[in-house]
Amino acid sequence: MRAIPFISALFLTACVTINIYFPAAAAEKVADEIIKGIQSEQSIDTDSTQVEPQSQVDPIQLFVYQAIDTTIEFVIPSAQAAVVDLSVNTSEIRQLRAKMKARFSVLKSFYAKGVVGIQADGFITVRGKVSLKNRNKVNKLVALENTDRQRLYQAIANANGHPEWFAQIKSTFAARWVSNAQPGWWYQSSNGSWKQK
Repeated sequence: MRAIPFISALFLTACVTINIYFPAAAAEKVADEIIKGIQSEQSIDTDSTQVEPQSQVDPIQLFVYQAIDTTIEFVIPSAQAAVVDLSVNTSEIRQLRAKMKARFSVLKSFYAKGVVGIQADGFITVRGKVSLKNRNKVNKLVALENTDRQRLYQAIANANGHPEWFAQIKSTFAARWVSNAQPGWWYQSSNGSWKQK
């Protein structure tokens, strides 16, 4: 008889164990959206939110659904944490995106000339010869861009309540920066060799 409460407690804790896995597909989608926004010619409207029109619902039907949902929620704890949709709508992320977009308008010509390339880790580096006149400018742009990329990845991880996702977000973005590179840009493959897209 003493084993019944223990087994019941064990059963209940087993029912609410939730494993949260890194949402790779969602991260790729977010990375593409952010990178394309940074590299686009249009201005980013990161504050806009689209509101979908609400359909008409019968109040009695809505009450019944809410009652059922509340009952299920009480009996079986919610597993909402298992479903992850990456959030990127924070003021820090919006500011970083705006700074990176403004900087891209200057960096774009250096990408095209092969002066700046995308490393395998997703950061950028000076890989070509730079005139003495532009050397400090390019080095500063590269340093600022890499700092902001690092901050962006951490901000996305933090905004989603999982700071430990930083490395996975960084890895996802690294692949997406290369995928979204324009023809003629240089990137570094995983073995360290440089290739032109």
